[in-house]
Amino acid sequence: MANKRVHVYVLSGFLGSGKTTLLTKAIDYFTEAGRKPAVIMNEIGEVNLDGQLIANEVPMSELLGGCICCSSRGDLATALNELVIGEQPDLIFVESTGIANPMEIIDEITDASLILPIELSAIITVVDAPQLLELNRTSRGKTYRLMRDQIRCANLLLLNKTDLLQESALQEVQDLVREWNPYADLHYTVFSQIDIRVIEDIHTEISDRSPMQVESNDETASHSHEHHHEHEHHHSHNHVMAYTHFFERAVNSNEFEQFVSQLPQEVYRAKGILSFSDTSSRFLFQYAYREMDFVKITPKGDVPDVAVFIGENFAKDVIRASLLKLEEESDT
Repeated sequence: MANKRVHVYVLSGFLGSGKTTLLTKAIDYFTEAGRKPAVIMNEIGEVNLDGQLIANEVPMSELLGGCICCSSRGDLATALNELVIGEQPDLIFVESTGIANPMEIIDEITDASLILPIELSAIITVVDAPQLLELNRTSRGKTYRLMRDQIRCANLLLLNKTDLLQESALQEVQDLVREWNPYADLHYTVFSQIDIRVIEDIHTEISDRSPMQVESNDETASHSHEHHHEHEHHHSHNHVMAYTHFFERAVNSNEFEQFVSQLPQEVYRAKGILSFSDTSSRFLFQYAYREMDFVKITPKGDVPDVAVFIGENFAKDVIRASLLKLEEESDT
């Protein structure tokens, strides 16, 4: 079950930032590579994608060379369920409007990932660099705060339209973005031009590679980008927005509770469906604002024991190691 999961990417950014351009390129890339991409438009009103209007009334429409596209109309879990069951894509892009708070979308996707074979693989944010700079110097209102949230929760950041800024202005906007998110892989782009392999690599980087592979990969990566590009892989491998852990076996409930109570503050939300070695029932576990809650449940269908940890730039490896240790201990 764990290895046949559909990778879900959230594509975040305001209307006009270059998000749709990136989406179109990504769809073409994956389709040509023989993979089946799907898109969920989490938008308000109509979206003009490559000259094709997708109205909110159309739950499913074929576009962009056979890519499945559906509008979530506010219910992301239902849309994910319909896509995964009905279309069996290899990967799904959730294009979130600038108006939506990315945290709510992350929450909905990770909720769905407890019962559906999907995994939140990355948050990709396209930043309209001139717009952010302008807002930072002038108004700093609601749009500014939403941009900040979208930047804070990203694994991959595209500072787009950088051709419109002077070097000093570029530095100013980069400093601002780095203040909010020191860890994400950051690229300067024009017309969202980026090697789509960067997106494809995110989940492989986050999953387990040996340090040696990371090093050798870095070599090729850093040579292929122009001088503007910052490559900070040594951070990005271990700093994730959402880490999904599949349990091979039940763990001790007291020890698990102890582990949760000691989670680093960067992890502000966790949830899961678990079996404990010292109780017979299965439990839905929730953790938020340093509080945890366990509820007895009987999940429908074949739902694995799984937990998702959500936060800003936390070390996945530390959490993974602790959980594996709990699993080993419960075995003895």
